[in-house]
Amino acid sequence: MEGKISHPHALGLGGRPGCKDLRRGLEAAVIGEVHENITLPCGDISGPRGLVTWYRNDSEPVFLLSSNSSLPPAEPRFSLANASSLHIEALSLQDEGNYTCREVLNETQWFQVWLQVASGPYQLEVNISTTGSLPNGTLYAAQGSQVDFSCRSNSRPSPMVEWWFQAPHSRNEPFGNNLTVSCFTLLLMSRNLQGNYTCSAMNMLSGRHRKVTTELLVYYPPPSAPQCWAEMSPGLFKLQLTCRWDGGYPDPDFLWTEEPGSVVVGSSKLGVEMLNQSQLSDGKKFKCVGSHVVGPESGASCVVQIRSPSLLSEPMKTCFIGGNVTLTCKVSGAYPSAKILWLRNLTQPEVVIQPNSHYLITQNGQRSTLTIRNCSQDLDEGYYVCRAENPVGVREVDIWLSVKEPLNIGGIVGTIVSLLLLGLAIISGLMLYYSPVFCWKVGNTFRGQDMNDVMVLVDSEEEEVEEEEDAAGVEEEDANEREELPKEIHKHGHIHRVTALVNGDVDRMGNGLQALQDDSSEQQSDIVQEQDRPV
Repeated sequence: MEGKISHPHALGLGGRPGCKDLRRGLEAAVIGEVHENITLPCGDISGPRGLVTWYRNDSEPVFLLSSNSSLPPAEPRFSLANASSLHIEALSLQDEGNYTCREVLNETQWFQVWLQVASGPYQLEVNISTTGSLPNGTLYAAQGSQVDFSCRSNSRPSPMVEWWFQAPHSRNEPFGNNLTVSCFTLLLMSRNLQGNYTCSAMNMLSGRHRKVTTELLVYYPPPSAPQCWAEMSPGLFKLQLTCRWDGGYPDPDFLWTEEPGSVVVGSSKLGVEMLNQSQLSDGKKFKCVGSHVVGPESGASCVVQIRSPSLLSEPMKTCFIGGNVTLTCKVSGAYPSAKILWLRNLTQPEVVIQPNSHYLITQNGQRSTLTIRNCSQDLDEGYYVCRAENPVGVREVDIWLSVKEPLNIGGIVGTIVSLLLLGLAIISGLMLYYSPVFCWKVGNTFRGQDMNDVMVLVDSEEEEVEEEEDAAGVEEEDANEREELPKEIHKHGHIHRVTALVNGDVDRMGNGLQALQDDSSEQQSDIVQEQDRPV
């Protein structure tokens, strides 16, 4: 590449020592790059040129080239261009310095040229202290970590280095610049600092520009524990194990094992595994272990335990002809949730009952009901089967439905009333038969006596009968008297006489008491006489 020339400016007039002629000096600045070619002009004069000689100004002038063909160039890299300009091939840093051109035509003129040689930037080196890198070279840092950035290049003169950041779906933004090296630190990486980081180095002398862009990802584990569950596979009678650990970046890896024993079932990025029924049994446990690139080393886990269903239902139900009845079936303990079906246990027990105008099937969670409308004895009476099935097992329960004629409520009520009346009549008859005295007293009570005018007196004197022969006669006579006088009561071999005062008539009470005593004396005399009578 040919070097560029800065605008020339006059240095002034002056004489060169040892020269008698008048000279004019002009200075030009030319910039070239290492390994490139450059041409240095000898003034800005147009037209015929005189004898031209080029020198390198070190401590003393050094001859380089002359238009006089008898003088060979100092190096093959030097040649004359346009009859006056110095052409240098394959520039090196050692070529930088001041060059002088002397031209002799009518007079001798001197022209000075300042050559600057630029190098780079080459080997742009970007360092980002991150957590790790992916197989494709992409760098990643953990959220909350500290990240150091630095950018260096081999350049002369030292380049200006700039950092630019571009977040996803946004434009570039500068971080800052430094003329020699750019280093900075992000103390707390966050998600919004994920994106492309570009280091740009520019040689301010040559204008050469070079940049390197590095993608930096910010990883973070899920904030909560993983969740796992088991369910029936759609369309297939298989068990589907699903594990989710959401909220992190990137997605974690999942490993399913059978416990105990940590027997590997499968691993994937999706966390989904399909198991056949041959791999299942009631109470078996499966463990899901989620691992994240910046998460805990031991990962995070959750466990599911599968269970076969259990059924609860009423064994018998009754429906009246023309009415409706609802059969209920409840599933408990099933994991994953069981599928509930209703069947008829007839000639084709595997035919599933489908909802229609006669059968209404509803399900709420693990509770299902079968409503039979307009019951018919010929069509609906019999066994119904409630079946619950999941990949772990199948359970069935039979329900017997009895269809009967509607009940005659009026007839039932009449029958009950008749039975009550009959029972009352029987009880009354028994009372009349076994307790006539009680009935006689009850009759007297209802004949209108004033209960407030009745006072009962009880004689507590006891009469002892010493001889066993007399006792038999006394008991026989007392029995006769009890039929005539119901107020005389025998209790434990003693006689208690009762006198009633009626309507306050004290005289009648005394007469009655005296009569009772006289009768008692006469009866005792009769008994003695009877005993003395010869047989």
